[in-house]
Amino acid sequence: MLPVAISDNVRIYCPENGRFSFFNSPYPAHLSFSAIDIYPSGRFGCAAPSPVSGVIAGIRRVECPSGRGFESSTHDYVIIVRSSENPERLIKILHVDPIVNVGDKIEPGEDLGWLIRSGFFDFWTDPHIHVEVRKPSDPIRARGGLQLERLMDLPDHGDSQDDLKGLIVKCKPEYSLIDIYGDLRFGLHVEVDGQLGILDAGIPHYGRFGIHMISQPIKGEVMLCGKKIGTVMSTHMDMCIAECSNVKFSVKGRNVGLSLYMYPLLKPLIKIVPKKPGILNLKESQEVTINIEP
Repeated sequence: MLPVAISDNVRIYCPENGRFSFFNSPYPAHLSFSAIDIYPSGRFGCAAPSPVSGVIAGIRRVECPSGRGFESSTHDYVIIVRSSENPERLIKILHVDPIVNVGDKIEPGEDLGWLIRSGFFDFWTDPHIHVEVRKPSDPIRARGGLQLERLMDLPDHGDSQDDLKGLIVKCKPEYSLIDIYGDLRFGLHVEVDGQLGILDAGIPHYGRFGIHMISQPIKGEVMLCGKKIGTVMSTHMDMCIAECSNVKFSVKGRNVGLSLYMYPLLKPLIKIVPKKPGILNLKESQEVTINIEP
């Protein structure tokens, strides 16, 4: 497990073979720098490794909507953990069917429960663990989490792609994964007024997207492969959120969305999301180009 985020001395961990995202979500906490999703390598129903250290302080079962065209759980869970690193802070965890009980102590990497396919997800959403750091007086509601800082250092240099061409390495009706040619360290590189950044995003379908920077970002235009895809609207520490411009992405003549994450150790892959499951008709080992239409 690797520490990837922190708030008030509470560290949040990601498996070495996993990925994480601050901003690839439409929910409010992800647009205020106050939530992170941890993606282990397991499928739905697999064990969920604890992303934090602490004692289970509460478990609440909540109803959730039915899946949007897919089979999903009829309920989700809110797991509240009192941090071992800062007992004045609670940690809110979602999307895990717990095997722990109130009073149990957990450490990063220990089994917390089973990964749920929640009705709050979209059809392309992979298994993940939603994490927020909260004040004890306000542990549950959708807003109110404390802002996070990224712990993972970024390279001070990297390649900016001229195009998004690569090989399909996985195909499902819900999405395909493409291995882009070039040196993508940690994620897909963009430029913000000439500075290197890494996209953390569901774009363009969520309307806004995040960027991880080496240093304090400035408000400016976001360029991908030399084309404008958005404008920075807000900043926090070495991260920023941009408003998506009127940009479109397509593969083989069909409009798609891109789902992008941060990869601590593994080679980054780009998720291609179709408008509807099963309409892209891509094949593994096929070479494709993601076209950008600003």
